[in-house]
Parts: sequence; C-alpha cells; structure tokens
Amino acid sequence: MLEGLALLIGHEPDMKVVATADTGELAVLRCREHRPDIVLMDLQLPGMSGLEAIRAIRSEFPTMKIIVLTMHQGTEDIHQTLAAGAASYLLKDALSDELIQLVRDVYAGRHTLPEEVTARLEARQRMALLTQREVDVVRLIARGMRNKEIAMALGVAEDTAKAHVRHVMAKLGVHDRSAVIGAAVHRGILHLQDV
Repeated sequence: MLEGLALLIGHEPDMKVVATADTGELAVLRCREHRPDIVLMDLQLPGMSGLEAIRAIRSEFPTMKIIVLTMHQGTEDIHQTLAAGAASYLLKDALSDELIQLVRDVYAGRHTLPEEVTARLEARQRMALLTQREVDVVRLIARGMRNKEIAMALGVAEDTAKAHVRHVMAKLGVHDRSAVIGAAVHRGILHLQDV
C-alpha cells in the first residue's frame, strides 16, 4: 500500500514524495527531517498509533497538514483524529483521483471532508457519547471481565460496576454484554486488535 501510494503521488507533476514511514515513531522522525507540506497517515501502525503520531507531529509542528488515510470507519476514530489536528480523513477504499484532489485541497488550505466522513460525524452528534470511565468499562468487558472483576479493576463497588455496564449498554443501544464489543468496534471505541 505504501509503495502504491508513493507511485501514485510521484506521478503527479505538482507533487513529490519526500519520505515514507511504516511506524508512528518513524513518521514523527521523517516530519522532523523533511518538514513535508502534507502528511498521509494511517491510524493502524505498529508501536505508536497513527493517532498518537498525529498528536506528536501537531504538537511539534502545529501548522503541518495531515490527511488520515485509513480503513477505520468508526465515528470515534474520525472525531479523535480531527480533534487531534488532522486536516481531513479519507477511507482507504476511496478512488485514487479522490485522494489526489484531497491532497490538493488540503495543500490549498481547504479542509474538506468526503461526504461519507461528514455523514458519520453528523451521526456521531446524535449518539450518546461514552464517558472515559465507560470507555474503560468497555475495554474491561472486551477482556472478558465480569462485573465483580470490573469493580476490582476500577476500585469501585460491584453495584457501581453494574451501573456502568448498564449505562454502556444503553448508550451503545445493545441489550447484552456480548453485543457491547461489536458496537464498540463499529463506532471506533475499540479496534479488533484491542479485543
């Protein structure tokens, strides 16, 4: 994928690939070395995640423009990367012409989002959002913990853990614990490698 993108971009007369990286840490280093106008970033990287790399790059280079190019379609993924400073978000199944046009738009200062991404963000606004504690509960459920174990892990009473689990299920619109994981993955709260 990385080589294909480099070839695609390299064929454009007004674009040049100055560096590539296959880890988040290396992406941050390449940004320091080359100061690119545009960074294409995947979210799923070994070691430092793409989201962590975006935060690191933006903290060091606040005006650097980053486009997320990923398979992650969850509303939370989109929201978090844009909140971290990404200029746009494109799904990997997008057409190559769409990617090239988006690179040109972002370079020109137009922070446009594809319609599908905009629709997902609008849908997120209508969803009940989980608190950080509830996200922690989702992660513990994904690890197979029951209420008593969740209570011990969080340092709370078992009844409090049960209440958190009920709130999580209500906000995700599911009726049993097993459906929590699927709903959380779908929304981008969890990723398959977390499960």
